[in-house]
Amino acid sequence: MPQLSERAVLMPESPIRRLAPLAEEAKMRGVKVFHLNIGQPDIKTPQVALDALRHIDREILEYSPSDGFYSLREKLVGYYDQYQIKLSPDDIIITSGGSEAVLFAFMSCLNPGDEIIVPEPAYANYMAFAISAGAVIRPITSTIDDGFALPSIEQFEALINERTRGILICNPNNPTGYLYTRKEMNRIRDLVKRYNLFLFSDEVYREFIYTGSPYISACHLEGIEDNVVLIDSVSKRYSECGIRIGALITKNKALRKAVMKFCQARLSPPLLGQIVAEASLDAPRSYAIHTYEEYIDRRNCLIDELNKLEGVYSPIPMGAFYTVARLPIDDSDRFYEWCLREFEYEGTTIMLAPASGFYSEKGLGRNEVRIAYVLEKAELKQAIRTLGKALEQYPGRTIK
Repeated sequence: MPQLSERAVLMPESPIRRLAPLAEEAKMRGVKVFHLNIGQPDIKTPQVALDALRHIDREILEYSPSDGFYSLREKLVGYYDQYQIKLSPDDIIITSGGSEAVLFAFMSCLNPGDEIIVPEPAYANYMAFAISAGAVIRPITSTIDDGFALPSIEQFEALINERTRGILICNPNNPTGYLYTRKEMNRIRDLVKRYNLFLFSDEVYREFIYTGSPYISACHLEGIEDNVVLIDSVSKRYSECGIRIGALITKNKALRKAVMKFCQARLSPPLLGQIVAEASLDAPRSYAIHTYEEYIDRRNCLIDELNKLEGVYSPIPMGAFYTVARLPIDDSDRFYEWCLREFEYEGTTIMLAPASGFYSEKGLGRNEVRIAYVLEKAELKQAIRTLGKALEQYPGRTIK
């Protein structure tokens, strides 16, 4: 049998999706599974977007320009302006989801063997995209006891060497819900400037910030305009994960030209997705307000219920719609499988994302899980009650 590529062997399985077959088996047994493992919102997509999809009257579903429709990019300029992010349509490249934006950024900026520093826990697919580009992630660990605050600049500098090409952040953060402060962002800016690094900034959750602290975009940082690569997506803010529309944003003209080569190779971003995304930008302000208030309520409900459980701790997430919680368990992967294979409470079980998949170093996150609060409050309360019962019965419980 021919051998697979080293890249294929190294590519990690998704910690979020890899045990989906066990959930399906549980459902076939008649067990209701509370899905808190994946960031798929249950909030309805804006009506203007659904109407645009229903009323498509094209006779040909054609290619779009490789960087996306100008009308969509022009409309996005107005969207970003409300966040004091000043752009032109030429600064924006439409991609097939935020995932493709990350991949194309890495392919354009990193040579095989180049390194990027990533605060962890981090979105698991960053590792997959780095492997695809032949790059190496150098993790720097934040901790639940510090609320997942940014590690010290000294720790960053200890990792910088001749192969270091960039820093990658997610703000607000997936999986922790942490929001970087102005002081932390300024420290990152100073590092990027001092060592002439790229700053890859994934900001798809900017709509969901639950604190009085301001949202500081990488695009707000002065003096590193050509170093910044902003990653965005409509998936979360409009509950449109399936249309696969994201954006790569940069003022670096040479980088844009390089990214366009990859865009041309894949021809064009999704036509129908762009139509829906463009219509979504006309969603009434009431849609955003309702969505925001709903997530605030869910966050408060989740954290209150979680921290009532013996041995469970979660810091209060300041953004996104995730939290990482510490549980009194020996191994989150084992607990995850046990919940789906062997446990049920009143006909229900729970599906979580083991936090081990959000760390590069083996052994980290073994007693942590990421929880996505993407269910309405009544379901969320039932889910946490089921979690509590699971923790009481789990053979690997560490509090007796």
